Amino acid sequence: MTVTTTTPAASASAGAVTPSRPRRPLNRPLAVAGVLAAWVLAWLVLRGRDTLHLSGASLTPLHRWINQVNDSVGASRNSSPLFLYFFNEIRLAIDTLVHFIQGLIAQPSFDRPLPVLGWLGVVALVAYAAWAVGNWRVALLAAGGLVFFGLQGLWQESMDTLALTLSAVLVSLLFGIPLGILAGLSDRFHRLVTPVLDFMQTMPTFVYLAPLALLFSIGPASATIATLIYAAPPTIRLTAHGIRSVPETPLEATESLGATRWQTLTKVLLPLSKRTIVLGVNQTIMAALSMVTIAALIDAPGLGKTVVKALQTLDVGTAFNAGLAIVVMAIVLDRVTTAASARAEEGRRHSGGRAERLRRPLLAGFGVLALACAYLSYTYVWAAEFSLRGDVGSYVARAASAFTDWAQGDVAGVTGAIKDGVTVGLLNPLQTFMTESPWWLVATVAVALAVLLGSVRAAVTTAVCLGLLVGTGLWQDSMITLAMTIVATLLVMALGIVLGVWMGRSDRADRVIRPVLDGAQTMPAFVYLLPFLALFSSGRFTAILAAVVFAAPVSTKIVADGVRGVSATTVEAATAAGSNTWQLITKVQLPMSRRSLTLAANQGLIYVLSMVVVGGLVGGGALGYDVVAGFSQSQLYGKGLAAGLAIVLLGIMLDRIARAAAERSGGPR
Repeated sequence: MTVTTTTPAASASAGAVTPSRPRRPLNRPLAVAGVLAAWVLAWLVLRGRDTLHLSGASLTPLHRWINQVNDSVGASRNSSPLFLYFFNEIRLAIDTLVHFIQGLIAQPSFDRPLPVLGWLGVVALVAYAAWAVGNWRVALLAAGGLVFFGLQGLWQESMDTLALTLSAVLVSLLFGIPLGILAGLSDRFHRLVTPVLDFMQTMPTFVYLAPLALLFSIGPASATIATLIYAAPPTIRLTAHGIRSVPETPLEATESLGATRWQTLTKVLLPLSKRTIVLGVNQTIMAALSMVTIAALIDAPGLGKTVVKALQTLDVGTAFNAGLAIVVMAIVLDRVTTAASARAEEGRRHSGGRAERLRRPLLAGFGVLALACAYLSYTYVWAAEFSLRGDVGSYVARAASAFTDWAQGDVAGVTGAIKDGVTVGLLNPLQTFMTESPWWLVATVAVALAVLLGSVRAAVTTAVCLGLLVGTGLWQDSMITLAMTIVATLLVMALGIVLGVWMGRSDRADRVIRPVLDGAQTMPAFVYLLPFLALFSSGRFTAILAAVVFAAPVSTKIVADGVRGVSATTVEAATAAGSNTWQLITKVQLPMSRRSLTLAANQGLIYVLSMVVVGGLVGGGALGYDVVAGFSQSQLYGKGLAAGLAIVLLGIMLDRIARAAAERSGGPR
């Protein structure tokens, strides 16, 4: 046998294949920087071309077509079978419920000059209910909050707001809890309903108003329907989560005893998930209160209407007084339902104890007292019409107006410098850059960034959303809103990282700051506008600053949880290696919390977009102004509805990019 030896040179000459070098992974930060640099260079050459500018009074064919649809719907509202036997019937049912509750606590009814329950009856029954589901501290808080509404001179407005909130919550729970139970029991239905709930919770509150006003006309009914649609997702989601979180052990024990599915549901699943379901009710109530105040734009009565009218005339004092009442109502409702959730857990653990047995006769006795107060408020004018002297509202309004005059006069130099620094140094350049770039260039860059930061699927979604944005005819207004959103999100993340790292590294800081953040999340969006309107007057900066404060709590808590979740072993190893505090934060804790940081940016974007649009009420301009103008001027209704669609498209695009980026970042957090 002959052995042939081949040299390397001969192998190469014979065409042998050599192993190829492995591809280097794409340096994504460098690629993103390259895309942005190319955008700047292209902007210098193409500035001012294909910007799709549309003046404030101009309408596109789409806007005119929507106006025609609105007119035809109004003309056929009482003749079309679809309206007569479907939409009008829904409106009538909701209207009946709302007017019934208003007649009980807010408006004259049943041929009486006053509601069925006067102020004394409402205070007594609410305080009793708060004690029954919570504790005596919560009962005192509820009673004090209600009396405060009267002292402010806003009793009827507060009761109108409470009536709309209760109406929306009742209907939300009527549909939401059964759907949540079904989602908890059925994996298929859970997979089906989850993206729908995600979409509903992604949309800013403004977006619900215009289409529902088209279908149900303006007024309390359409406001309540918009509110219940917005408020239902938390109940559905948390009910499903509670049922799915029930341990397997009690389920197996129940099945072994031969229980039916109905018995398993009513005797095991629902009792063990009671606290989570009550938490869902809490979130639904807070969402409903937030939406009811904004629904004043479609003629919903109550505190929101007072705030809107005051904002339109820049009457900060009146707006602040009504906003304070909204805050108090939010605190009362939040504390009552939170106490109910805690009591549900306590009652499950200590049912049948001595304290519970003593509580029952006390509940019966105070129940009789509450009913007696209700009877007095039904019978006597002094117990029905709030007439206690105090005039707290006028003092609050005057103090707020005086503070506004001081802030916009004596310290205008300081506030003006802050406002001009952000506006001139950051917002104006970014807005100019985005609005004066050709639309197709912005779209190309956005799709490229979606691929690099997220995924191909996110890029496809981005391309579709941008194409539809062009179709709305509001490209330039969308770019202004996007620029405001980006600036506000940058500020949110800066604040969130500073506070979040501090909370994540210090238990004491977490105990002090977290309750403040929790409290801030209970306040409706309107309320955030008022102090900054007093400090900085109306304008884009006020809208941005309100959005930062509105969005910062959720982003801060996500960052704090991410930093706190970094392995203690890793931190100890870095400390032993000689890392100082700055190095530990920047080289270990923040990099290992990158998934939490991305999620914080995602949530910050969504919250900021929602609030920037509300800023249209205080001169924020762009899409927010278009939506508000669409409600107040019939000829701009089509443009306002298109602006609502543009907001939805921006929200979907930003959400999908941020979610894809969070998934790409990987890691346990």
